[in-house]
Amino acid sequence: MNEYVGVIHTHTVYSDGSGTVQDLADAARKSGLDYLVVTDHNACHPEEAGWRDGVLVLMGEEVDHDVDGRSDGHLLAVGIQRDVSGLKDDFQRVVDEIVRQGGVAFAAHPYERGSWFMPRTYFWKDWSIDGLTGIELWNFLSEFRGYTKNVPLVLAVAYFPRFFTTGPWPETLQLWDRLISQWKRPVVAIGGVDAHAAVYSLGPISKRFMPYEHCFRSVTTHILTEERFTGTDFRRDEKILVDALRRGHAWIGYEWLGSTAGFRFWAKSGGRDYVMGDVVSGPSARLYIRLPGAGEIRLLRDGAVVASTVGDALEFRADAPGAYRVEVWRKKLFKKRGWIFSNPVYLGFGDENS
Repeated sequence: MNEYVGVIHTHTVYSDGSGTVQDLADAARKSGLDYLVVTDHNACHPEEAGWRDGVLVLMGEEVDHDVDGRSDGHLLAVGIQRDVSGLKDDFQRVVDEIVRQGGVAFAAHPYERGSWFMPRTYFWKDWSIDGLTGIELWNFLSEFRGYTKNVPLVLAVAYFPRFFTTGPWPETLQLWDRLISQWKRPVVAIGGVDAHAAVYSLGPISKRFMPYEHCFRSVTTHILTEERFTGTDFRRDEKILVDALRRGHAWIGYEWLGSTAGFRFWAKSGGRDYVMGDVVSGPSARLYIRLPGAGEIRLLRDGAVVASTVGDALEFRADAPGAYRVEVWRKKLFKKRGWIFSNPVYLGFGDENS
């Protein structure tokens, strides 16, 4: 399959970001990305979409309903053709419209930790909404919110952000496993940078927090596709990207710990191969994990570790039904940090797909 890497959840001057769409595309190109998804708050400008200097740029949207200091959550729309925020008073109607337009919908930063400097949180609240594709498992910007507990920590986060980043909150990982168990269907996980490149001020000190290029070299979402991007036909390539996300043929990588390009997690059952996001209806499967470098590999079934090793490969015989996913961890700057988070291979979930 073909592998492409990009970033999802970014903001421009159309909402609360500091750069233009071209600024973001330039940063994506310099960062070696294949695609970029712009998701401004309650604003979508499809005329800006297309191929820009070798980067596939999709104009999505972050739909939020915040009233009187209360938030009902934020929703990421990818693959839409026009603005859907006019329906934001009813998130079910928003999701229905996203699906009608051929897009996919993800609950943004579904769990957050507030702090003294950034007390507001934007949890996703209504899990009864039908049609959600999945969740933003790791929001790069949101993670910092929980660390800014006092002035010294605010300054430390501003000037040394990489020291703090460790991975998705454990509560979000637990939420993901629980949703898969409750919904009895695939729940796709993506990574989001939530890039704004905004300037923050604390008294006389001002600092641009995490410029776009810094963000784009951090939390990425890699996809696997059966078709190659054409590099010229935007609509066709957009569909290839959105279909890969819809099917969960993807993993989240933290590139600062080393490139995650080349990671693979797949299953063999009944003479067939299945990749991340696929459902295997057979009673058992052989699982294979291959890394581009060494790390602490954890294979989890329904959130519980069933096999682990330190190295660049792992194989496992899966005989019990469940959602099997991979986490890989590496140590850097005195902390263990998440490097790779795969979407699951689902065993015994009903009809198989590929």
